[in-house]
Amino acid sequence: MTIPNDVLQRFPPQPYAEVRKLVRDGDIMLCQGSDAFSKLIRWSTKSPWSHIAMAFRIESLDRVVVIEAVEKIGVRCVELSKFVSEDSGGKSPYPGKILLTRHSDMSANADDPGLRALAKFAFDHLGCKFASGEIARIALRIVTARLFGARRTAKFLLPDNEFICSEFVAKAFEEAGLKVPWDGLGFIAPSDFADDPKLTALAQVDVSHPPQGSR
Repeated sequence: MTIPNDVLQRFPPQPYAEVRKLVRDGDIMLCQGSDAFSKLIRWSTKSPWSHIAMAFRIESLDRVVVIEAVEKIGVRCVELSKFVSEDSGGKSPYPGKILLTRHSDMSANADDPGLRALAKFAFDHLGCKFASGEIARIALRIVTARLFGARRTAKFLLPDNEFICSEFVAKAFEEAGLKVPWDGLGFIAPSDFADDPKLTALAQVDVSHPPQGSR
């Protein structure tokens, strides 16, 4: 079902350990951040959501990790415990809210070809970095699309491998054969995932009590 804008009021925060048990490969973390770039995305989409990432379980190591595209850094992988404890700039506790969600068409079978293609895309792009000029292009895509209503992005602003978080996740989902519907305004935003009727809210993480240690 579509994630309503008041979902964070409907889902009381749950302890990290309880949320961790729910995570499956390919689950989506929807975030409401408070930094400048997050505020730009929330303003431009008129939604609570500013960031999005994908979660994966590594059973052999008893770890749950999150892969995300972060401005000033690029594509990185962090333990879920770190992801919910601080933002990409190291501010702790996490200055916002985090919701665990799941796409109804994402297989629970680790050997499913679509899920493996999604994971391969995500892990293959680890370390892809942004240059300062690429960050500016991302911001321009947001502004021209939302402020001026541009439904076509100028060629020089089209993404190569300098995705914003939601573009990165959307490309990974395409590898799994899953299309995320969006409004066509220049870029796929976290709010477009939230508006997808196939996305379901599972739990809100209690970021005010971050986990101790890893895992």
